Amino acid sequence: MNIKLQAHLGLLCTNLFFAINLSAVKYLTTNHFMEPFGMNLIRVGISTVLFWAIYLVKPPEKKIQGEDIPRFICCALTGIAINQMLFLKGLSLSYSIHAALLMLTTPILITFIAAWLLKEMINWYKIVGLGLGVCGAVILITARQQTGNGSQVFLGDMLILINAVAYTIYFVIVKPLMLKYNPVQVIRWIFTYGFFMVLPFGYTEFAAINWVTFGAIEILCISLIVFGGYFSSLPF
Repeated sequence: MNIKLQAHLGLLCTNLFFAINLSAVKYLTTNHFMEPFGMNLIRVGISTVLFWAIYLVKPPEKKIQGEDIPRFICCALTGIAINQMLFLKGLSLSYSIHAALLMLTTPILITFIAAWLLKEMINWYKIVGLGLGVCGAVILITARQQTGNGSQVFLGDMLILINAVAYTIYFVIVKPLMLKYNPVQVIRWIFTYGFFMVLPFGYTEFAAINWVTFGAIEILCISLIVFGGYFSSLPF
């Protein structure tokens, strides 16, 4: 299969996982099965274990150099700690469709930053594609009536917006590492550092989860969140 086609299929699967995650996260948090930081600890923790399992099967080809560790830590801070914690917390306070709309700021920011720093050309079909995506999300968000605590929704939207900015920064600063090391190796270390960053924030909520109340639907939701988040983090 063509490498470019593989990458596009991988990104399509990533977006499908992301869409599933929105509904699964809202179901679990709205029905108070678990809180967002506790959920994030489960997601990051299991993903970290899975990435290290890959290491046991195929060790990395190149040793991480000490000069790159600060960049790894910055990637973990922006791509795991700030990004995932604020996204799940924001989503728990806002609406799924709001999250989908606000996350469109990520590709928009990446497009313009790539044009600025990486000198990538912005052609007409990129602009049209981004425009159609934004228009579609706006239609969805305005076509339905929603109820809820307005102040909480606004706070949730702001957290998701900050998460999108952090994720954009992550995409920019992680690229040199991806070019230097094996991409799976890079993601594994980012998740490892990120796990210890989210642990203090998520442990209390994780410990409060009442697992005996979980039925088949709840187990399916947390499985989709964990494994969907893991597969969507793979460097396609």
